[in-house]
Amino acid sequence: MRIARRSTTTRLAASSLVAAAAFALVGVQAAGQTASAATPKTTATVDCTAANTKLKVEDVTRPINTLLLTATNTGTKPCNLYGAPYLAAGAGAQAPVTWLDSSRPDAVVTLAPGESGYAGIGTSSPDGDEGYIAKTLGVDFSNKDLNGSLGKRVTLPLPDGGVYFNSANFVTYWQSDVYDALFG
Repeated sequence: MRIARRSTTTRLAASSLVAAAAFALVGVQAAGQTASAATPKTTATVDCTAANTKLKVEDVTRPINTLLLTATNTGTKPCNLYGAPYLAAGAGAQAPVTWLDSSRPDAVVTLAPGESGYAGIGTSSPDGDEGYIAKTLGVDFSNKDLNGSLGKRVTLPLPDGGVYFNSANFVTYWQSDVYDALFG
């Protein structure tokens, strides 16, 4: 009889331990679910415009006849750079600088606060016609549908008091990497 009682007591104790462990596990899982439910959602993005983005244009040594346009998010929320910038080379530009279709990235470039995006600007080539010196560069941000601009135009002075453009000019789509903007 004594052995039977010990067995029953041992089984009861083991069952109690298993039940306690199960309840503890459920409590840990529930606490984990509560913590993840309390985690804030990711911050929504906004459009990059002249109001939240600083633009800079500079000459580069390679490739030749190329400028680098840098857009830096100065806002407090991530912003999206859509397509390519609309560019007007010079105050009297007759047509916008052509977008280089082969540079289209797989996704929209999103800039966290403080991050930069880049576009390469091919100014001229020996194959081009009708060259002129442009002293300014007008920059408009593209909208999400790539069929118009967002916000106000930014006019930047071009390096060295002016840059030679001809009909072979182009601009790349916005890129998250400088190398892709210049050589991609």
